[in-house]
Amino acid sequence: MMKFLGVFCVKQKQLNINNKNYKLMKEVKAFIRPEKVDKIVPALKEMGFKNISLTPGEGTGNQMDSMDASPSLSFYITDSHIVKLELVCKDELAGKAIHIISEFGSTDRPGDGIIYLSNVERVCRVKDCERL
Repeated sequence: MMKFLGVFCVKQKQLNINNKNYKLMKEVKAFIRPEKVDKIVPALKEMGFKNISLTPGEGTGNQMDSMDASPSLSFYITDSHIVKLELVCKDELAGKAIHIISEFGSTDRPGDGIIYLSNVERVCRVKDCERL
């Protein structure tokens, strides 16, 4: 199945631009409990995911665990400390990353977090904008 998007031609899991083929990439973004970072990140690295970004934050959600909820000193509407984990990988590896995050991040209590999966349109180097 082929779909035309302007000058881009997408065919299954490959992008063809000016006769160069690029593999499609996925971004995995997860909001997780801070105490689970020490289990999730080593498991991801062991399975070959080397480039992982971690950002501490605060948030609020529908399924808050009242045992872990605490008032924020910075924001009046947040009640939970979280870590945002982000990584970009080949399309076929995204399911593995999601499984690892779920397996090592679960406590079976409300408020374990949420995982998002998004398509990445383009990956390039900052220094020269060369596509990777």
